[in-house]
Amino acid sequence: MHDRRPALIARCLTAADVSASVRYAGTAGLPVTVRGGGHNVAGTAVADDALMIDLSLMRAVTVEPDTEVAEAEGGCLLADVDAATTPHGLACPAGVVSHTGLAGLALGGGYGWLARKWGLTCDHILAAEVVLADGTIVQTSSEEKPELLWGLRGGGGNFGIVTRFRLRLRRVATVHHQVGVYPIAEAARALAEYRSFAENQPADMHAVGCMKIAGTQDWIPSFLRGKPALFLTTVWLGAPEHGSHAASGLFSKAVPAGSLSRQLTYAELQALGDHGEPHGNRYFTKSCYLEDISPEAAAAFLLAVQDVKSPLSSIDFEYLRGEITGVPDAESAFPRREAPYIYTASAQWTNPAHDAENIAWTRRSVQVLESWHFGGAYVNYVQNEPAAKVREVYREDRYRKLVALKSRYDPANVLRSNQNIVPTRAE
Repeated sequence: MHDRRPALIARCLTAADVSASVRYAGTAGLPVTVRGGGHNVAGTAVADDALMIDLSLMRAVTVEPDTEVAEAEGGCLLADVDAATTPHGLACPAGVVSHTGLAGLALGGGYGWLARKWGLTCDHILAAEVVLADGTIVQTSSEEKPELLWGLRGGGGNFGIVTRFRLRLRRVATVHHQVGVYPIAEAARALAEYRSFAENQPADMHAVGCMKIAGTQDWIPSFLRGKPALFLTTVWLGAPEHGSHAASGLFSKAVPAGSLSRQLTYAELQALGDHGEPHGNRYFTKSCYLEDISPEAAAAFLLAVQDVKSPLSSIDFEYLRGEITGVPDAESAFPRREAPYIYTASAQWTNPAHDAENIAWTRRSVQVLESWHFGGAYVNYVQNEPAAKVREVYREDRYRKLVALKSRYDPANVLRSNQNIVPTRAE
């Protein structure tokens, strides 16, 4: 969807390469964009007549099993991190598609299967190597430039180009995964049961929902295939043999038309979503936080999925909180930790002639829930929005602190191809 032509692409291998590229861009008067994993559908990594700093060759990961810490370069995909950590029974909490870039995800938050139990990806950044907007290479940690580390934890790509992360890891082995599918006629009742279950689920459980056109997998009843349906999924992080019992609190009350239950390694779990978001398709995403999934809000969910324009599109939602709110708010720039639910409408299609109708469906699917909006938005889903929206997302006090940090580390607003915080000098 983003047919843009950079003036140059610098395929970097080291922080020194990144530094040289940034300095060259300044000398040549070229705008700068940064490509990490290439997962962001907003296209912010690509701009006409700019210098793209491409980190995709910087994908080394080293693991320290004894200290449960990993170091990962700035171009890593989640799959790279998982491949290095899971042989040790370890994982860094991260997103749910393995070809997501680590850097973009971590700098803007990082929800995923482990977030309710251990917090966001950004909460697991212990230290980082960063190339600043003037080309200076610095290190940041709780002891060295701690204010910069605070900004990297949820402030987006505003303060520097991260070429190496030092990440805290968690013990994760086999998980129990269960999914049930429901026809739309039974979805309202199932959503009510989900709401009750999710708001009381233990720390080892993470339950999510999705509405989309049902596929043709064997476990999906034939009468549902190719039709709008509700999917509810539970992931149990405790002893796998207890997973079925733990999930029965949901599935015994909201009995699905079809179900699938299995044990997976964490790496297998992380790759489950990959086939649903292939490279090369057209995408548009909008998201919001919700106060509640009341019966009225659930009815709006169901109208949205029945109005879907592409069989590839989906509506995803989940109850958050848990350890997301257990991390002190002052420890990171990430806003709205207290949000109860997140709701995301993701349009996906292949024909450019259908751009307008799919984009309109996505916007409409979020707008119809306005009465239940919690406020703000997930940082990683704030795409191509005006400055006022970014200010609203962070709220005034946090936004002012971010502006001060931006003014210190990037006063000329070199790194502006993101959810941009505008420095004081550039206002």
